[in-house]
Amino acid sequence: MQTIYDLNMKQMEEMLASLGQKSYRAKQLYSWLYRKRVLTFEEMTDLPAALIAQLRQNYCIMPVELIEKQVAKDLTAKYLFRLQDGSTIETVLMHFNFGKSVCVTSQVGCNMACTFCASGLLKKQRDLTAGEMTGQIMFVQKELDSQNARVDNIVVMGTGEPFDNYDHVMDFCKVVNSDHGLAIGARHITISTCGIVPKIRQFAEEHYQYNLAVSLHAPNDEMRRKLMPVAKAYPMDELMGALKKYSEENHRRLTFEYILLKGVNDSSACAVELADLIRGMNAYVNLIPYNEVDENGYRTTDEKSALRFYDVLMKHGVKATLRTKHGDDIDAACGQLRAKHERNKTAS
Repeated sequence: MQTIYDLNMKQMEEMLASLGQKSYRAKQLYSWLYRKRVLTFEEMTDLPAALIAQLRQNYCIMPVELIEKQVAKDLTAKYLFRLQDGSTIETVLMHFNFGKSVCVTSQVGCNMACTFCASGLLKKQRDLTAGEMTGQIMFVQKELDSQNARVDNIVVMGTGEPFDNYDHVMDFCKVVNSDHGLAIGARHITISTCGIVPKIRQFAEEHYQYNLAVSLHAPNDEMRRKLMPVAKAYPMDELMGALKKYSEENHRRLTFEYILLKGVNDSSACAVELADLIRGMNAYVNLIPYNEVDENGYRTTDEKSALRFYDVLMKHGVKATLRTKHGDDIDAACGQLRAKHERNKTAS
């Protein structure tokens, strides 16, 4: 059954109009869903009984069910959810000085096949709907309500390639960004892509104010093709051309995500080459310690080497941050908990 979280405000108004209802009912519904955060239609006490019956017949509310939750020493929480069709997905809550950030999954599995990533251990089965992504946020927010806390930031960086599910991801962002929804500011929503060039160009032309992060992970085509098959379809010059168009069209700062892999892409020479590639762009590099995945064989760079890489970038005029490692005492890598669950299910 479709979740009502699928509907942005315009779609909600259209749905209500088809039922012979006035458009103001959409704001009432949004208030119940995203401000009062009810989980049944019967709790919506200012709606007509006939409308409640129609909603109950055609929609559900919460589309995710918790299977397992892991909490790390640093309070990073990983949720394994079951969807209505039995598929499983992961969501992560991280705690920062600047607030609470939720990492959202956009697909069941992933076809990008990045060689270091646990998400690619299970191939894509389907896209998530906007409502299934919203449901991840709403489940976490319901937990935070008991702590008088809220989701401050959203990153669409979980399992899947967001720009391979472009329309649903954009609808999801509209829901959580809406003043009548969770009212999470556009600049507190970040969408990550491994480099789907046509969709980057579309995103640039549509002038969304959401942040754009690009999973780069290599300073040149040869290395990137070995790590990320998408580079064979969209080589570095095409990718950088699309990103420069995005910057020119939107005047927004880009984030380049760069996972440090020991002995692979973490040398000083790689740092110099990376600096040469992006110097002059309105961008910075987010250096990420690797959460190791046994099946892939890569190892994380040690702290000394990571700091050296960071220093080289800064000395060459490229701003960078070195992300603190989160949840390394749980199944922290993206897709790792789900892959373990699926293996155990098959074995049993």
